[in-house]
Amino acid sequence: MKVLLAIDGSKHSAAAMEEVAARQWPPGTEIEILTVIHSATPLLLDPAFALAAAYVESMEELRRRAPELLGTAAEQIRRAHPNLLVTTKVLEGTPRNVIVQEAADRKADLIVLGSHGHGRVRQALLGSVATGVAADALCAVEIIRAGRRSITATGGERDLALTP
Repeated sequence: MKVLLAIDGSKHSAAAMEEVAARQWPPGTEIEILTVIHSATPLLLDPAFALAAAYVESMEELRRRAPELLGTAAEQIRRAHPNLLVTTKVLEGTPRNVIVQEAADRKADLIVLGSHGHGRVRQALLGSVATGVAADALCAVEIIRAGRRSITATGGERDLALTP
């Protein structure tokens, strides 16, 4: 089984990482942990280009933080599953598109990611990475929200198990 875990440092992606670490995976499962540096340019630039400078600084901060973010996640999953192959990757682009493309390239069976749970208005304005991934992915997608109970199907049966 090939699993793509997409994280961004939010509490929701931390919940997704914890879910992946807590789950029992079949032998031979490969888990790739991905973080995406959103490289779109800002929509509006002020005349002094202060916004552009802040944007570049923000991108550089994300690049600096990415290895630590991925390293922490990989360590937690490897500790829980020492026999599984766990890899990490940093890519740049629009998160929704990059996650879907990486899953397709890897022939992933499952994408796991967190959702920020923005309301309808904010989601309409900002878009939703999780919703877009779920709509466009060629494989199964599991969306985790921090503080919510997850529902997991067990062993091909119809019974559902609720976990706190």
